[in-house]
Amino acid sequence: MHLVFLLLVPGVCVFGETLPGWFIPLREAIYEQQLTADEIASVYREISGKAKTSLSGADQYIMLSRCEYMMGRAYLFEERKEEADRHFTEGMKMAERALDIRKSAEGWQMLAENLSQACIVRSTSFVIANGLNVEKYSKNAAAIDNKNAAARIMIAARWVYAPSPFHNYKRGIEMMSAIITECNMDKDDQFNVYSGIGYAYMQQKNQAQSGEWFNKALAIYPTNKYINSLLEKKR
Repeated sequence: MHLVFLLLVPGVCVFGETLPGWFIPLREAIYEQQLTADEIASVYREISGKAKTSLSGADQYIMLSRCEYMMGRAYLFEERKEEADRHFTEGMKMAERALDIRKSAEGWQMLAENLSQACIVRSTSFVIANGLNVEKYSKNAAAIDNKNAAARIMIAARWVYAPSPFHNYKRGIEMMSAIITECNMDKDDQFNVYSGIGYAYMQQKNQAQSGEWFNKALAIYPTNKYINSLLEKKR
């Protein structure tokens, strides 16, 4: 699995919450990785219900897509792939409904994010047929709003996480680094950028740099099991 507070971090930009406060507990549960998927499910249901009563139209569908994406991630971390796939599929449907109403960076972003995770749990034939659309949809989002950090992270992730010979760690690091200074980052965006840079340096066998960036990621989510496991491998 690879793939907002107002915070000042030395050497990087200030970022702030762009999501409604009532959504934050679901996102935090996913990145903190302290609750089980079954425990997170009750948070997901409550926040999905809030989205239905507080929002309407495209905004509602985007938020519902975001909820599905987060819940799918919770199941995916526990390797409950069928349950994860159901949420990613619903997340794509919600994003498509939002885009039918209004083309937006957030709509394309959520379509790309759910599809990217669906590619992890589905067949190789599905990935071959649909995998390139992750970058396509992400670029659609960035074309509307080039400061959309999540979309640009997905574009850069291709160069960081792709298997040999398709990766380009140097290019991935450059693209991720540009996001820090050029984009509006939520808390999870900053975590994902730091994690991506750390992973690229780790693959280059640059232990000092990878450790520095992983520790920056853990300063945001100290209990994240994925990054802690990568740091443990370095010891």
